[in-house]
Amino acid sequence: MATRSEHLQAIRPVIPSAKIYDSMSSDELFQNKTLRPIIKMQHDLFIAVLRNYIKKHKNVFYELSLSKQLAYIDNAIHKDMKFRNSVKGMIIGLFTVEEYATYIQNSSALNKRMMNIVKERLIDSIQVFTKPDVLQAV
Repeated sequence: MATRSEHLQAIRPVIPSAKIYDSMSSDELFQNKTLRPIIKMQHDLFIAVLRNYIKKHKNVFYELSLSKQLAYIDNAIHKDMKFRNSVKGMIIGLFTVEEYATYIQNSSALNKRMMNIVKERLIDSIQVFTKPDVLQAV
């Protein structure tokens, strides 16, 4: 019977562009082997979570210019600790026990990498954050 670790690793997407080299730092290796696949797998959930965050904050996001929307996403990821911790939990919860042991050795630096990747993915998907039809009614 397969273990939890085997199941978790089996469902992760493969990212051909996330290269692994002998000369990489341990943080970069962890980023490419663990963080990137998990974050890619959770992408649709992060979109839904940010939509909910926007809704809970009175939908002001939809009235902002593009540059302010990008700053809004950055602020949510880096400054709103409740939101940030929620996103971190969605990623850490998909670590194997071995990966968690690696993560806790340098969690501060890995958290920065994690949040920057999530932020970049959300910014790259900015076009999906359009004003819902319910709000567009005149």
